Amino acid sequence: MTTDLPYGPRMSAALEPLRRGFRLLNRYVAAPMIHAGVGPLLSTPATGSILVLRTVGRKSGLVREAPLGYTVVGGKVVVVAGYGRDAHWFRNALANPEVEVALPGAVLAGVAAEITDPFERREAFRAVMASLGTIGRLTLGDVGLMPDEEVDHLADAFPVLGAPTAILPGPYDPGGAFTRATLWLWGGAAGVALLSLLRRRRRCRPCC
Repeated sequence: MTTDLPYGPRMSAALEPLRRGFRLLNRYVAAPMIHAGVGPLLSTPATGSILVLRTVGRKSGLVREAPLGYTVVGGKVVVVAGYGRDAHWFRNALANPEVEVALPGAVLAGVAAEITDPFERREAFRAVMASLGTIGRLTLGDVGLMPDEEVDHLADAFPVLGAPTAILPGPYDPGGAFTRATLWLWGGAAGVALLSLLRRRRRCRPCC
């Protein structure tokens, strides 16, 4: 991992432990929740919203998943490589641009690319960091108030990836994980209603 990222001294010292912790949380909490269609429960003003980026490993050829904070700018889903250009998912996306993006309510597919146009990159970088709320301000400060030159310096270290727009079946679509959960919820509600109705009828029967 790159060690000269432009974080403050405290954040730099905590970076590797945080990375290991987020790796466990992403693998056992964030990714399974998004697969199950309950990704919206992970979205808060303090942490932002989370997607799962699926890339093909540049060495293994296997599908790799990375839960990431994101936002939508100009019709594109955009993410920032918070661990710099050495982030595996970023390098995978550059090597194999055909990716999938699992949002809380949809799955997108297509060709991803690094955003390099200076104006578009600044806009996307500021938007992503603002969407991360408290976490974004704690890591890099208030990017929205920074001059363009400082934002450009940060975006050089933390590149921005623009994600695709083709829609694939997601957890809320027919056959998705959330539709199965909804079936159980409606079935349970119908069962409770039926039991309640039967109890009322028994109470209303005249005594013999």
